[in-house]
Amino acid sequence: MIEAVSPPRRTLSAIPAPRSAGQEQPSYTAPRAPRLVDSPVFVLSSVRSGSTLLRVLLNSHSRIRAPHEMHLRTLHVQLTRSFTAAAMQELKLDKQELEHVLWDRILHLELTRSGKDVIVDKTPPNTLIWPRLERCWPNARYILLLRHPGAIIASLIERRENPDLDAIHEEVLGYAEKLEEARRNLDGAHVITYEELTAEPEKTTRGVCEYLGVEWESGMLDYGSRDHGTFRPQLGDWSDTIKSGRIQPARPADLTTELPPRLTELAKT
Repeated sequence: MIEAVSPPRRTLSAIPAPRSAGQEQPSYTAPRAPRLVDSPVFVLSSVRSGSTLLRVLLNSHSRIRAPHEMHLRTLHVQLTRSFTAAAMQELKLDKQELEHVLWDRILHLELTRSGKDVIVDKTPPNTLIWPRLERCWPNARYILLLRHPGAIIASLIERRENPDLDAIHEEVLGYAEKLEEARRNLDGAHVITYEELTAEPEKTTRGVCEYLGVEWESGMLDYGSRDHGTFRPQLGDWSDTIKSGRIQPARPADLTTELPPRLTELAKT
């Protein structure tokens, strides 16, 4: 009886269905769209390499905006209907280029809000996708921040609960491989080490400023007197060391600790 007196149901077939994973669309590679930010700066580094310290030093410059980790690589667009890709193709866009446009817009928005003219993104996992960053921004500039792998491993062991040493070795090796790959392939990238940044901060930041084409400012070294946003997990370092507002000496690596052979080779390189 309920079915007999109920109004007719709308058939679901009239609603466009999402494209199923098994339906492959014809391949199309979109040309690069114009960028609002032509030459952003990316700090490529492993985790636990002092990238937050470098960020706040740069962010203390009157012309440089270096916000918290933005994790652009985790921002994606979805083409949710069978006709969406075709519609975007007519606009000379595809999924990857749509994501690039989104990334570029975010950098431009942050730069505009800051009133500065140089933007630096220091998200360590960017190191793992540096070829895509290069495709997105052919005129991007890169600062490669290195640290002794033994010190990185020691820092990770100290930071994590119930650390898995094999997993940590694998993680650090993954970053080291991509950093070495970037060092060999990114012509003109500026290479510094965390050890020299903490031992000779003025000399090191002067070199970075020269690379970026801005005048060095002594106020960069007094980063604690400026607002750099919240220090919390997933957005960068949140330790008492960075919160102190002072540049502190780098903890040296324990040279008696044995590293995996490939990581030892990369450390020597």
